[in-house]
Amino acid sequence: MTYPRKHLLAIEGLEPPHIADLLDLAESYALLNRSGKTQRDLLKGRTLINLFFEDSTRTRTSFELAGKRLGADVINMSVSTSSVNKGETLLDTASTLNAMHCDLLVVRHGQSGAPSLLSQKVDAAVINAGDGTHEHPTQALLDALTIRRHKGRLEGLVVAICGDIAHSRVARSNVHLLTTMGSRVRVVGPPTLIPAEASRLGVEVFHDMKAGLAGADVVMMLRLQRERMSGGLVPSAREFFRFYGLDAEKLAHAKPDSIVMHPGPMNRGVEIDSAIADHPTRSVIGEQVEMGVACRMAVLDVLAHGLRRNV
Repeated sequence: MTYPRKHLLAIEGLEPPHIADLLDLAESYALLNRSGKTQRDLLKGRTLINLFFEDSTRTRTSFELAGKRLGADVINMSVSTSSVNKGETLLDTASTLNAMHCDLLVVRHGQSGAPSLLSQKVDAAVINAGDGTHEHPTQALLDALTIRRHKGRLEGLVVAICGDIAHSRVARSNVHLLTTMGSRVRVVGPPTLIPAEASRLGVEVFHDMKAGLAGADVVMMLRLQRERMSGGLVPSAREFFRFYGLDAEKLAHAKPDSIVMHPGPMNRGVEIDSAIADHPTRSVIGEQVEMGVACRMAVLDVLAHGLRRNV
């Protein structure tokens, strides 16, 4: 496949054929992973650095596993014990990374735009693993792949994204991807957690869970991100669950064959009831983690192809 960019910094701006090609390639890696086979020669001799300024066991481990399955040399940089924590600037870090001649750089940062800034200063292909409240493109890809595997398509599906929309880079990336691919997207949450620009993103806005979930094919819950909130946005965890937590009563308003998603980590009893999170047929949360490795393998594959073209 042909991917038009050197980096993957955002879903916004990608065309439907590029997204579809990435999902098709990720599907092939999902099947390969399930077969127990690997392609350890694809990134042989390439160096992948995971540079995480925020903690994330799930995403970092997923990228590490994806890189190793493709044969890359993978290095995890612990920012908490690095020079960055001693006052080194982001641009100083870029200079250091350039001197190391890494090929692929996976960046998670608390400030929106940090991966984009690094991409302008390093020779490596940069992958945004989540920046502030901006985007988390590989999460949207793995979510889309999971949906497509269960529903056979993205176009025409009704997808309800529920909870803390305002602070969620996962929500933003999913909105961009799903609307681009023809899904009908709803965002559902209290007014304090719905950004003012939501209606301009081509989504329907609901403040009532039952109305927002009515007839939905996909129910995507989000983590309540208290660390990004100023005070007073949510009265209490108990009150939030009462009105916006997913339980059997609220899920009954969605289609009977709807699937339930969550990017993790979950706050059980706050965003989602354990009985729903662990439901054997409705919940696809475990599969999302599995598809994360496949999607990240696909992204590393196409960006490595771009590096070969630019040699």
